[in-house]
Amino acid sequence: MSDTQPFTLLCLASYEKGHAFLLEAKRQGARVLLLTSLSLKEKAHWPAGAIDETFYMPDVDSVWNREDTLKSVAHLARETRIDRIVALDEFDQEIAATLRAHLCLPGLDETTARRFRDKLYMRRTAQLAGIRVPEFVGLLHNPTIHSFTQRVPPPWVLKPRLMAGAIGIKKIATAEELWSVLHSMGDQQSFFLLEEYVAGNVCHVDSIVWDGEIVFRIASAYGRPPLDVSHGGGIFTTSILPRASDLEQELLEENQGVLTAMHHKRGVSHTEFIVSRETGEIYFLESAARVGGAHIADLVEAASGLNLWAEWARVETATDELPYRIPPTKNLYAALIVSLARQEHPDLSSYGDPEVVWRMDEKHHVGMILASPDHDRIAALRDDYIKRVAYDFGAVLPPAERPTH
Repeated sequence: MSDTQPFTLLCLASYEKGHAFLLEAKRQGARVLLLTSLSLKEKAHWPAGAIDETFYMPDVDSVWNREDTLKSVAHLARETRIDRIVALDEFDQEIAATLRAHLCLPGLDETTARRFRDKLYMRRTAQLAGIRVPEFVGLLHNPTIHSFTQRVPPPWVLKPRLMAGAIGIKKIATAEELWSVLHSMGDQQSFFLLEEYVAGNVCHVDSIVWDGEIVFRIASAYGRPPLDVSHGGGIFTTSILPRASDLEQELLEENQGVLTAMHHKRGVSHTEFIVSRETGEIYFLESAARVGGAHIADLVEAASGLNLWAEWARVETATDELPYRIPPTKNLYAALIVSLARQEHPDLSSYGDPEVVWRMDEKHHVGMILASPDHDRIAALRDDYIKRVAYDFGAVLPPAERPTH
């Protein structure tokens, strides 16, 4: 049996994503294996030439059976040396950690992966490290939950511990409503947490980490909190913050504290904070050991020139002998605008300013990225485009943001 095969990556993807990762891993000379959902076999369009072998797992709603997956990968490893296992999707992180532990491979171990996946665990980890978090309680012990509702005034936010983004999050107005919801949950109650609602602006820091050092980070602010957009509709925006501003520096410092507390050693991260409207204090919300969704990677690339998916592949294929080196970056400002549209194929031809560097091509969606060295120009153009998009494509804006023409 030959041991001369190239460095081999096994990539897990229960959803189709990470094309740039796969292409760059192949460009770096890796042998790329893909383990994906059987339900994607006829639907997904993986990049040609980037994948050496594809394996399929039967799934229910894109979820694989843990024991079957473990046995299948162990069987594959009998004849194929696997050097790294990478989870391209949030929901593959835990099984990837289990596989690494079983095959004794480097990368996020099961404890570290749990910190990034479990919103309750990550809050406790951050709190123990002295990082400010909203008041919270795990929905484990009813007397403790009752004490929380007496101590922390509503509204509260009910969050699934193991979901991503704003999925499954619900705002709770009263204790009566809370206990009614918990009663309806039955045995699912322990898989949720309750959190103080902090009104403010939500920001995110996207990072690349090599050997425990953050070698790249960039801070941005959402126009409206993603939770508000997902529940109430409207236009999703996020924009690069002014560099060297007080807010940017504070967010970068908080991000350093979070990733240190989480013991993140190599890879990428997407970490979110909220800046209290009342006090100006920064609270940690959540962090993920992956590339941010909702086209945030495209925003970062427009501003910095770095594709986070591709850089993540370079991190995973780097070695102690040939360590990862961050390539030269740009220092532009960028803004991302995304909205549903009533038209199946929205016409963006009238959005022709030279700052428009990317346009979304997706049915019933309109999306653009603006980029320029001038922060004020991007901010003004973004605000104008938000109103135009609402008028041209039927996006629903909150009353205060609706155009008057």
